[in-house]
Amino acid sequence: MMIIIILMLKKYKNMNIKVIRTEEDYQQALKRLEEIFDAPVESLEGDEAEILTILIEKYEDENYPIDPPDPIEAIKFRMEQLDMKKNELAEIIGYKSRVSEIFSRKRKLTLNMIRNLHDKLKIPYDSLLSDY
Repeated sequence: MMIIIILMLKKYKNMNIKVIRTEEDYQQALKRLEEIFDAPVESLEGDEAEILTILIEKYEDENYPIDPPDPIEAIKFRMEQLDMKKNELAEIIGYKSRVSEIFSRKRKLTLNMIRNLHDKLKIPYDSLLSDY
């Protein structure tokens, strides 16, 4: 990724791009990206937008990390997306009483439950394995 950026900067020497190190740099980069967001892909501004996007994402990843969601909230969210009822979830987890215990946080998810939730509901492992 970095090689692509270097090659692009060499090609377009008049591009005003710099590493985002401060909140002020970040705000300026966001403002510039907003100005050129709809630029054609194969244009100078399109290339600049692509580079700015990479730099902004890197800055955000380092300064505004997003923790994975709470496993229970991830399950509830996925159930809502699928219009799934608790009794349907019980078929995946094991027992209807287990669903109530897990949702009331009286019981933790077992490894087998996590595997089933991942395989059958496509909930990412990192969402199911975070502490709650």
